[in-house]
Amino acid sequence: MQQGTLMRKVKSKSWKKQRYFKLQDDCMTIWYQSKRTGKTESAFSISDVETVREGHQSEVLQSLAEEFPPERCFTIVFYGRRGNLDLIAASAEEAQCWVQGLRQLIELRSFPLTSALVSLTWIRDWFQKADKNKDGRMNFKEVQRLLKMMNVDMNEDHALRLFQAADKSESGTLEGEEFVLFYKALTQREEVLSLFQDFSEDGKKLTLLELVDFLLQEQLEDEGTEDLAMELIDKYEPSETARARHVLSADGFLMYLCSPEGSIFNPRHRALWQDMSQPLCHYFISSSHNTYLIEDQIRGQSSIEGYIRALKRGCRCLEVDCWDGPNGEPMVYHGHTFTSKIPFREVVSTLGKYAFKPSYPIPSWVLKGAGGAGPQQRRVPGGSKSHGGDGHPKVPTSLSPTPQELKHKILLKGKKIGRLEDTLDGPADEAPDVSDDDNGAEAEEERRRAKVGGTQHSSALQKDKESLAQALSDCVVYCKSVSFRGFQEARSHSRPSEISSLAEAKARKLIRDAGNEFVRHNAWQLTRIYPSGMRTDSSNYSPQEMWNVGCQIVALNFQTAGMEMDLCDGLFSQNGRCGYVLKPPFMRDEETLFNPSDPSSREGPGPVTLTIQVISGQQLPKVANSKDGAVIDPLVRVEIHGVPADQARQETKYIENNGFNPRWDETLQFQLHVPELALVRFVVEDYDKTSRNDFIGQFTLAFANIKPGYRHIHLLSKDGNSIPPSSLFVHIRITE
Repeated sequence: MQQGTLMRKVKSKSWKKQRYFKLQDDCMTIWYQSKRTGKTESAFSISDVETVREGHQSEVLQSLAEEFPPERCFTIVFYGRRGNLDLIAASAEEAQCWVQGLRQLIELRSFPLTSALVSLTWIRDWFQKADKNKDGRMNFKEVQRLLKMMNVDMNEDHALRLFQAADKSESGTLEGEEFVLFYKALTQREEVLSLFQDFSEDGKKLTLLELVDFLLQEQLEDEGTEDLAMELIDKYEPSETARARHVLSADGFLMYLCSPEGSIFNPRHRALWQDMSQPLCHYFISSSHNTYLIEDQIRGQSSIEGYIRALKRGCRCLEVDCWDGPNGEPMVYHGHTFTSKIPFREVVSTLGKYAFKPSYPIPSWVLKGAGGAGPQQRRVPGGSKSHGGDGHPKVPTSLSPTPQELKHKILLKGKKIGRLEDTLDGPADEAPDVSDDDNGAEAEEERRRAKVGGTQHSSALQKDKESLAQALSDCVVYCKSVSFRGFQEARSHSRPSEISSLAEAKARKLIRDAGNEFVRHNAWQLTRIYPSGMRTDSSNYSPQEMWNVGCQIVALNFQTAGMEMDLCDGLFSQNGRCGYVLKPPFMRDEETLFNPSDPSSREGPGPVTLTIQVISGQQLPKVANSKDGAVIDPLVRVEIHGVPADQARQETKYIENNGFNPRWDETLQFQLHVPELALVRFVVEDYDKTSRNDFIGQFTLAFANIKPGYRHIHLLSKDGNSIPPSSLFVHIRITE
């Protein structure tokens, strides 16, 4: 038996162990074992792998760059919080064999689940899990074990009937095609078949005109319906004969409903669909807090992995806190804490590789906190400009540029000596503002200095120049940090090229006391919100209340899963995942009357009613670390997140002992007064009458991206990763 490929598994510069790695026959599982003991240490599934990175693309492999060439090194990146696997192959050829092979398997996995290839892979995977004695057959006892594994507690008599019907050879076991028949009988979707037959005259197929009727009446498709029907038949009908006759079978109908075209998320909004020529302040911008941290705020690990994960998640605004380091090299970490440190040059190199999306090179923001002294500060702008993007782009005539104008740029937010106009028109009359925080003694001192003139003004300017390197100041162009001293003061003295940062508590107070003024302020100037310093565990606040007043840069701890990050991912999953979402028109008007606490202040049409019929679920996952044989009791909760008047939640009853194909057939209804700001979150939980329900899966999207009709909702894990083939089947109606 082939032992597999011998490679070094690396955890640190000094921890390098040789392990045998081998792809199992199912082409889905990889195990590795110790060279010394021969004991299998671990195994992982291809479905757990997010991507494969070549070369020195982790801190560990970078530390070994002088010892091992990049051609022999690669990193396997897993979904969720599982640590990466750094490997060093014996040769560049072996490394390429693994890298290319893994990438091909990942690509096959990403095919639509309804394709024949993935369906067969899925069936084979279940067969191998249940076939305990590995004889290539399954007896009825093994089938019963399989049902428990698949999260269904089926009546034994019914399971036996399905087993006997599939056992064509009458051998008392299932093998090959017999198991496929059993699986198809098990996964038959009665609710979909009933819908199909409602529109099919003969109950066996949908003619082109019958499919057009379905698309018009139920899916509310209103453009090019006949062309769309032809396209769906060509794409999803598995039978060549049926395709030639322009008809859709029941199998093809199910494949369409499970496809992106049958998703609740409007496929047109997946691509870049919004106007990108508005001023920056007219967009919500995906933003992270202390991006370098992947754990807590006090003792957590700093890692370039934090930047990679955030950027791949669509984050456009990142934080880089620079402090003096050894040998004259700036380091990035959370100052005055015990977090680990990473070299600034590694952060810049990572930004150069990941900052721009191929589909739309939208500008990225870097919030630079420079806590070091002048000499090391002067190294920061040089490092910034040496990698992708340009930290100091050419200044356009407008002081409020657009994402379109700033493509391929990295914008630096930070302290600045003077104003942007000083660069164009000479020195300004006002004292420079270099604060990045509206709280504390620094802000108070700044307010005092701002009130005096003459020699005191010159003294303050000199002090700023001494503490802030001019080269670093010059890199800050469109996002000069200024203290927030009130809306009236900002309207009188601030500029569109300036930005204020507010702690979450200060922002909430402004929302309560002056909601409309806050919305108006954000129509022309940028505001950044950051978590309370008390959130040392890297927990998050709800971003929704900040978006309700138009705050653009709402910074969250991306490393912490939960409802708050679900909302963030839900809002920014549209528009090509570019990290910019255009605010509604009434939030881009500097004279708007809108106040989120008074929905009637919104200009536009009246409230809308959202009606959701929760029909069924498919192959819901088990709760992590659940007991063997345990089967979930799933329920569905629908949450509306928006202005206070729209906040609501409703849930279905729970279904006992069926996570495989539960049926609810329950209707939930919501009235939305400001639908433009609403996010809809679908949550599946395992009901527990004695303790808190367990999380199963969720899916969140902006109301504006909902596609009405019969739709599938493909669930995501707590970390925001897909968990195929788990889904909900719903019917959506929107009425005014």
